Amino acid sequence: FYARSITMPWLGDLDHKVLWPDFAAQWGNTGPAGTVEAFRTMGPFPIPTINTALLLTSGVTLTIAHHALRAGQRGKTAFWLFATVVLGAVFMGFQAYEYMHAYSELNLKLTSGIYGSTFFMLTGFHGFHVTMGAIMLSVVLYRVLKGHF
Repeated sequence: FYARSITMPWLGDLDHKVLWPDFAAQWGNTGPAGTVEAFRTMGPFPIPTINTALLLTSGVTLTIAHHALRAGQRGKTAFWLFATVVLGAVFMGFQAYEYMHAYSELNLKLTSGIYGSTFFMLTGFHGFHVTMGAIMLSVVLYRVLKGHF
């Protein structure tokens, strides 16, 4: 958003309208000289919106688990930790579906120029982060169930 809406007009200043009247700053869907197959960009609905809701909800469930732990309510802590781990797993399922959708229906690949590589790198690292968090929370859940906390 920043590069497209703020930086491009700022760098172009007002004289770019005179020098290049037909110029339109846009996100290219093909690579240089057509070296990359055309693709469509990922929209915000429905999968990314669902994943955002899952992540926000998991933050709430983890906060509830934390408060229950501080209050000494082991059963409530275990329940909300389990809910958080399940939400993380559901998120990863939707992420896998989103990747399949991007690859098969949008023709979006890691080799699809800067958009494809940025999309898969950012979402891939985030998916790895969620997976590691779910694994760590599973260990904490196991320890809660064993009475270590």
